[in-house]
Amino acid sequence: MDLGIKGRTAAVAASSAGLGLGAAKALAADGVRVAISGRDPQRLAAARREIDGDVVVIEADVSTPEGGRAFVESAMEALGRVDILVANAGGPPPGTFATTEPSGYRAAIDMNLLAMIEMCRVAIPPMRERRWGRVVAITSSGVKQPIGMLLASSVARAGLTSFLKITAREVAPDGVTVNSCLPGIHWTDRLRKIVPDKERAVVGVPAGIVGDPDDFGAAVAFLCSEQAKFITGTGLLIDGGQSSGLLD
Repeated sequence: MDLGIKGRTAAVAASSAGLGLGAAKALAADGVRVAISGRDPQRLAAARREIDGDVVVIEADVSTPEGGRAFVESAMEALGRVDILVANAGGPPPGTFATTEPSGYRAAIDMNLLAMIEMCRVAIPPMRERRWGRVVAITSSGVKQPIGMLLASSVARAGLTSFLKITAREVAPDGVTVNSCLPGIHWTDRLRKIVPDKERAVVGVPAGIVGDPDDFGAAVAFLCSEQAKFITGTGLLIDGGQSSGLLD
């Protein structure tokens, strides 16, 4: 299916591996010129080799508001403009009420809320001027059903979801859509650090498999498409049926 975005440009944050890399690969496959980011030059170089398309590599740390803003500004300079923003960042370490210190909440809010807000604050105004733009934030299924062992992450991403919903309604008349993708269990480096084998990872997932980052990336790319122009302010749950809430 032709997504109608060939020739567009995209800034994909935290995309040297995992779900961000999946999104960058999917967009590049549809003819989008992509700027990828990461902190490790070697991982960035490896990611570049995996992407079939026109790619700009930007070394950046998007775990802080300043870093998130700087990445998008650098992407704009390198690409000429940013039509598509995939707002993404790493995940905070596991923690519960008993084990999460105030510093853990602050770090999570910087990385998974304020940094991504700053990305949007840079990218969206020019999109509104051009009357076309797509923003997709990679959040978590914990937005729909909070994850007890990932307390700081769930708290920060819930705040981001409110920001995205309000912003989506404000910028919709200007041809800019704002959505999020909510991953469940996907086989990424982060998951392997928490759950070392797939058999344990699939426990509680009705589909009986873990998610594929490339499949996830294809869902992100669809939300960036021309066909998705009437989809805004929504969160797409991609979790193999694991979330038990009625309104997913």
